[in-house]
Amino acid sequence: MTAKLRAMFLLTACLAAATACSEPAPKAQKKPPAPAVKPAAPKPPPVVPAAPAGAAQAKTVNAARFDPAAATPWAKRGYLIRAQVLLDRAHFSPGVIDGQEGSNLAIAVAAFQESRRLTVDGKLSPAVWDALVGADAGPALTTYTITAQDAAGPFVASIPKDDYEAMAKLPALSYTSPLEALAEKFHMDEALLQSLNPGVDFGKAGTSIVVAALGPDGLDGKVTRVDIDNAKGVLKAYGDGGRLLAVYPATVGSTERPAPVGEWAVNTVAPRPTYTYDPSRLTFGKPKTKLTIQPGPNNPVGSTWIDLTKDTYGIHGTPDPKLVNKRASHGCVRLTNWDAAELGAAGVKGARVIFHGKPAR
Repeated sequence: MTAKLRAMFLLTACLAAATACSEPAPKAQKKPPAPAVKPAAPKPPPVVPAAPAGAAQAKTVNAARFDPAAATPWAKRGYLIRAQVLLDRAHFSPGVIDGQEGSNLAIAVAAFQESRRLTVDGKLSPAVWDALVGADAGPALTTYTITAQDAAGPFVASIPKDDYEAMAKLPALSYTSPLEALAEKFHMDEALLQSLNPGVDFGKAGTSIVVAALGPDGLDGKVTRVDIDNAKGVLKAYGDGGRLLAVYPATVGSTERPAPVGEWAVNTVAPRPTYTYDPSRLTFGKPKTKLTIQPGPNNPVGSTWIDLTKDTYGIHGTPDPKLVNKRASHGCVRLTNWDAAELGAAGVKGARVIFHGKPAR
């Protein structure tokens, strides 16, 4: 190879090398972004079926069976409502029908157990349930159409609490609303009546509502003896031959004025009584002068006064039915208005009234 040719070859190789080195390096490829990790969705709370409304609730309650393992609160409430209504119809009063367990339901169950020669513990059981439903398989809830009279009242705006002077200025101690009046008419707690009839205007005549299916008015016989258990807060009414006619929960006396022990008699019965506050004979309240409070279901002695031969003592109703056997009285025997009315209407005048047992309060 000549010198000239060798020089040309070297120049070509160097240019090729330079060209190769000057090519841009391949760009680094960006890694695709990692997919976002979504946080795990929180577990939804367990679904509790809503209580059925209106007529559907009535159907559920009327078909309810005793089930101590009921999975939902309203399912348990269903059989409790049915038990309370059946006891009420059999004159073993549970006090206010509210679909809840409590001391007054226990009193009614215990009395029913005793009457059927079952183990007496005041608790619902399959044996108690079978005896209740076996004696009365009728519906516990029914429908009722609000009348013009129900809606019209008369009503008062409010009742002054424990203010006897303010009460004495009212023309009557009436109900404060159609809801209160209808609840008492059907022996029910106001909250339960509202729950069974969601969104209902209880002041609208012609409205159909779900209520407790009560039995016929009145006791099956004339009352000749009344036994009052001061300790347990129970009143039992007996007819001829010692036949048990009714059992009622009762508020009996107080620490300040404990119930007596002994035997007296019914002097007279006064439906729609006035109430006389006489500071010379009473040890509670602030008024210094004698006052007369007009009749009405919210009168301090409710809608019925059963006067006893023991001075200043009586059996009477109350403006607060849900507090019967829950709060002390001023010395007398306090029942729900409907229980006091039932007892007073049963020819109770002249009946023996026996107080026994040491007061619990």
